Amino acid sequence: MNKTVMAGALALVSAATCVVALAPAASAAPQACVTQSLTTGGNEGVGTIRYKSASSTCGDLNLTYTNDTSGYANDWFAGRLRRSNGTWFTCSAGYVHAYNGSHSVNDSTYWLCTDVNDNTPFTVASLANGGDSVNITH
Repeated sequence: MNKTVMAGALALVSAATCVVALAPAASAAPQACVTQSLTTGGNEGVGTIRYKSASSTCGDLNLTYTNDTSGYANDWFAGRLRRSNGTWFTCSAGYVHAYNGSHSVNDSTYWLCTDVNDNTPFTVASLANGGDSVNITH
């Protein structure tokens, strides 16, 4: 009887060890989207530089908040990406008009850049003047 109990206990410990060994390792689950604040550069300029999140499932740079600090209630904003050679270019959406306030991440009007690769450096430029506050959800 003792041998049977010991064999049964050993089988349970072995099975538990297998279950633990087969459990997936903890990994960083993708985040739905990441939002970062930045200050814009002037027309075709470079403001605060951020990097496209590698843990986000969002592939775009979405303008989700704007505050034109020049005293006007609106401005035109463009997403800009840095190439591997260090030069900057404005995304194909060009300059997008936005009034001060919040903007829906689902409104394609405010998608400044699409299909941005993970870890790509980006910034935002304001057409009228730099120094505006914006949030980019990516």
